[in-house]
Amino acid sequence: METINKLQKRRSRIYSSEARVAYICLIPAFFGLIFLTYLPLFGVLGISLTNWTGLKNPEFIGFENYIKIFTADPYIKDSIIATIYFAALSVIGSMIYSLFIAMLLNRKIPARSFFRAVFYVPYVLPAVSIYVGWSWLYEGNFGFFNYLLSEVGLNKILFIADSSYVVPSLSLISVWLAGNLIVIFLAGLQNVPSVYHEAAEMDGANGWERFRHITLPCMTPIIFYNLLMSLIANLQVVTPALALTNGGPGNSSRFLTYLMYDQAFVNYRLGYACATTLIIFAILAVFTVVLFKTSNRWIYNEGGDDK
Repeated sequence: METINKLQKRRSRIYSSEARVAYICLIPAFFGLIFLTYLPLFGVLGISLTNWTGLKNPEFIGFENYIKIFTADPYIKDSIIATIYFAALSVIGSMIYSLFIAMLLNRKIPARSFFRAVFYVPYVLPAVSIYVGWSWLYEGNFGFFNYLLSEVGLNKILFIADSSYVVPSLSLISVWLAGNLIVIFLAGLQNVPSVYHEAAEMDGANGWERFRHITLPCMTPIIFYNLLMSLIANLQVVTPALALTNGGPGNSSRFLTYLMYDQAFVNYRLGYACATTLIIFAILAVFTVVLFKTSNRWIYNEGGDDK
C-alpha cells in the first residue's frame, strides 16, 4: 500500500511539473491573443463609436456610424451582396477544384512531385502580380480568353469591365489560387485507410462508389477545415478590387473590405471604417456559427461518436 502511495505521489509530481511547463510554453500564445487579437478588436469597437479622422482628437458619437451605414450609405447593400456572391462562388469552386486536383496528384503519375509544386506555387506568389497577370488574360480586345472566344466564333466578353461578369471572373482567379487547399486535401487523402478501398474492391465497388462511400466520408473533417478557412478568407476579399477594378464597374465589385479601405485611407473616416469592419466581423461570425452548428450532421468520425 505504501509503495502504491509513493507511485501516486510521484506521478502527481510529474503531472504537476508537466502542467507548469505547458503553462509556461502557452504564455507567448496568450500574450499574442491578448495584444494582437483581443485588444485591437476592442480598440476597433471603441473607434467605431467616434468620428475620428486620424488628424484630430476623436469625438464620441455613440452608434451614429452604424446608423449611417444602414440608413444613409449608398454602397453598403451592394457591398454585402458582392461580398457574399464572391465568397459563394470562390468557396464552392475552390473546394471542388482543389479536391479534384488533390485526387489526381494522389495517384501514381510521372513527375508527381513536380506537378504538386506547380499547383501550389500560385498560392505563394505575390497576390497583386497574380491579378495583374490575369488582367492581361481578361483584356477586352487582345486578351487570351477573348482570343479563344473569337476563334470559336463567339462574341468577346468584357470580363472585368462588365458588371455581370466581374465577380465570377475574379472568383475564377481565387479558385486558381487555392494551392493551400490542394496540399491539405492531399495530406488528408493519404491518411484514408487503404484497407477500406481494398475491401470495397473485393465487394465489386467501382471508383465512384469507393469515392462516395469511403473517400468522401473519411475526408469530411478535412473538408470542414478547408471550407471554414476558405470561407473566412473569401469573405475578407480586397486584393482584386484594389489591383484590378477599384470597386467597379459601378459598385459590382465594391466588397466590404474595399469599402472599409476606401473610408479609412481615402476619406479618412476611421470611425466609420471601424464600424464597417465590425459588420464584416459579424457576417463572418454568423457564417462560422452556422457552419459549426451544422457540421455534426455531415462530418464522419471513424470512432462513431457524434461531433
